[in-house]
Order: sequence, then C-alpha cells, then structure tokens
Amino acid sequence: MLIDHVLSVSEFTRSIRDLLEESYPEVWIRGEISNLATPKSGHAYFSLKDENSQVRCALFRTQRLRLAVPLAEGTAVLIRGKPSIYLGRGDFQMIVDYVEPAGEGELRRRYEQLKVELERQGLFDPAIKRALPTMPKRIGVVTSPTGAAVHDILTTLARRFATAEVLVLPVTVQGDDSVPSIVNALDQIRQSSTCEIVILARGGGSLEDLWAFNEASIVYAIRACPVPVITGIGHETDFTLADFAADFRAATPTAAAEAVTPDTNELYARLAGLSNRISLATLRMLQDRGQVLDASAGRLHHPRARLSSQRHQLRAQQTRLHSAVRDPLYSYRLALTHAIHRLHVNSPVATVKSNQVSFQALLGHLQRLGTTIITSHRQQIGAAGGALEILNPRRTLGRGYAIVKRVSDGTIVTSALDTTPGDPLITELRRGSVSSTVTGINKHLIDPTSNPTDPD
Repeated sequence: MLIDHVLSVSEFTRSIRDLLEESYPEVWIRGEISNLATPKSGHAYFSLKDENSQVRCALFRTQRLRLAVPLAEGTAVLIRGKPSIYLGRGDFQMIVDYVEPAGEGELRRRYEQLKVELERQGLFDPAIKRALPTMPKRIGVVTSPTGAAVHDILTTLARRFATAEVLVLPVTVQGDDSVPSIVNALDQIRQSSTCEIVILARGGGSLEDLWAFNEASIVYAIRACPVPVITGIGHETDFTLADFAADFRAATPTAAAEAVTPDTNELYARLAGLSNRISLATLRMLQDRGQVLDASAGRLHHPRARLSSQRHQLRAQQTRLHSAVRDPLYSYRLALTHAIHRLHVNSPVATVKSNQVSFQALLGHLQRLGTTIITSHRQQIGAAGGALEILNPRRTLGRGYAIVKRVSDGTIVTSALDTTPGDPLITELRRGSVSSTVTGINKHLIDPTSNPTDPD
C-alpha cells in the first residue's frame, strides 16, 4: 500500500479544530448544565446535556463576569459559542461567549427580528443622530422614581453640574404598564419643549426585565422626541433597541449623567487656565505697549526745538547753495582768463608771418634746385640718346645687315643650326622685310668675326 502523507496527532487534531471553527463560526445550543466547575482562574467548565447526548463547554473568565444570571447546576440555558478541539487531549468542546436562561430564547429571537425590521426603517441610522448640548440648562430624566438609577443620576448631576435644572418624569420601567408609561413621559417632553436633553435610564436585569426598552413604540417615541435622547439602561453588556435608537448610548445610568453634563471642576480648571492665560497676555500686551510708548516719547521733541533745528539746517543749506553757485563761477572766470592769455600768446598771426618768410625762402631754393636738376637730366638724356643711336640695330641694317626671325614664334635666328629645312622665316631689312623658307643648311660657313680657334 502506497501512503502519500502521514499526519501527526497534533497536525490531525489541529486540522479538525480549524475545520470545525471555519464550518461553525457561531451556534446556539439549548441544554441543561451539569458537572459545573469553577476553578481559581475564574473560568467555568461544565457539560451541556439533553436526554440523549452531552457536550463539554468552556466559559472563560471575561465572558463569565458579563453574565446577567450566574451559572447553576441543573439550570436549563441557551448558550452561544463555537465548536472547537482542545489540542492537549483531543477533546471536543464548545467555547461559550454568552449564556441566558432557556426561557429567554423566544425573547432573543423576537429581539433579533424586531431589530432587523426597525433598522430597515432607518431608525438606527447614525446619520440621523443629534449632537448633545455641551452645557444644557434643563435636563429631563425618565426613569423609575424608586430605583437606584434615579439616585445615581441625580447625585452625578449635582456633583458635576449643579447649575442645570433637572426635571424627573417618574415611569414604570418593568411590567405591562412600563411601555405606555415611558411613551407618555417622552410625549410630555415633546409637548412642553422645556428640556434640552433627555436621559432614559434604568438599572440592570435580565432580558425579560429589560424587555420594555425593546418595544417598537419606545423606539418610535425616542425618534419623535424633539431633543436628543441619551440612554443608560442596565449594565455595559446590556444592549436594548432603545440604545440603538438613542442619540447616544451610555453603559450605565451614571455614565449617562456624566455624558450629558460637563464636569464643574474641569470647567473651573479650564476657566482658571483661561484666566491665567488672559492675565499673562494682558500683562505682556501692556508691557509691549509701554515699551512702544517709551520709545515714542524718546522720539518726541518740542516744536520750538524742532523749528530751531530746521532753521539751522536751512541756513547751512543756504551757505552750501551760495558756495555751490559762487565757487564754480569763480573757477570758470579764472579758466576763461587763462584761456584768453594762452590765445594771445599762441596767436596764429605771428606764426603765419613767420611761415610766409620761410615759405618764400624755400620756394626760391626749390626753384634753383629744380633748374639745376632739369639741366643735369637734359645732359644725361642727350648722352643716353647718342649711345642709344650708336647701339640701334636699324643703323646696322643700313650697312646691308638683316634680322632673321621665325614666323612661328618671332624669335631671332642667330645660327643655321637653329633651323631645319622647311621652317618659314621672315627677314627684316632696313626698308621692309622678306618671307622665306629654309631649303638647306650650310654648317661650314665661317663667321669672320668669330675666333678661328673656337671648336664650334
């Protein structure tokens, strides 16, 4: 046999516990208490049984202290809790968080049904709840005139805020006459319009004892009341439908009285603190204003002294103005005198006369020098013209010589070796020129002017 996975005992019991708690997050069970045990820890352990079966139950100390009715052996009860497994022994048990006598089960179901219906009508909507006045002048109290609740409320109101006027409307808080009595009291407050806030309260009790505050007519009367209603019904764990409809729910009647009134001692402390702050602020303001006043007084002067000071300042300004006007004029006059003197010293008339004499002398010298230079240049030109005439090739042509040039580029031919047969030539004579073509070359013609020993 192939085994995929083997669980340990702890793993198995833990998985069974998780499965139970997920499948049954909350269950209601009716049965009879037996084997009740209450150790020093404050927890309660018992068995819940009927004719055919039983189940172990555990009620921890915190939930046990909130019970309206203590547990007793042989009592028929209705419990609420969730099934679980005690891992230490693997025992199946119920973890209980609420216990009530079995007779209250029908009331509990009616409570839940009525709560759903009234909530559907919007009577529990937080948006319609009214704010409580911070310092009410007149407070209405709807409660039993003989119970501990009215004593606690009146004592708390007198201790915390004795200046408020208290109107007690005695009602029946339990029994058949309780509902119309409470509704009538709330209606009186609605008609009189003298109270600024209403406390609806009673002491603790079972679900059946508090049932009057779960009636729909009470809820309607609370919402019809023109002033805010605060409830202080039963103990902290008791929730009635009137609590859901009220503008504010207090855990106890004493807490309700504390919620509707400020603490006189706290008000005195706040007033003392505000008074101290005002005194300090006033003192600081006076000190600051005194310093400003002292500074301003130091800056104040008698008008005569101020006029005298301004007169001195005016005279000083006049002196400065005269100096500012007179000194520049004197400087300008002195500068003008110096400029006129320099102008006379440097007059251009004497300079022009001196330059005229120098110019006449230079002009005569230049004329004489020009004549000498021209004569010399004429002599040089005459000598150069004679030499040029002697060297002029045209004079040689007059003695029967000629100048031979190539037709192609105009270069002078000085040797027969520089030509080839067929080259076109032009021969310049003293008068005119002759065109010719080379037909033959004589390399042995001797130049009579050349050196006979020249190898060429």
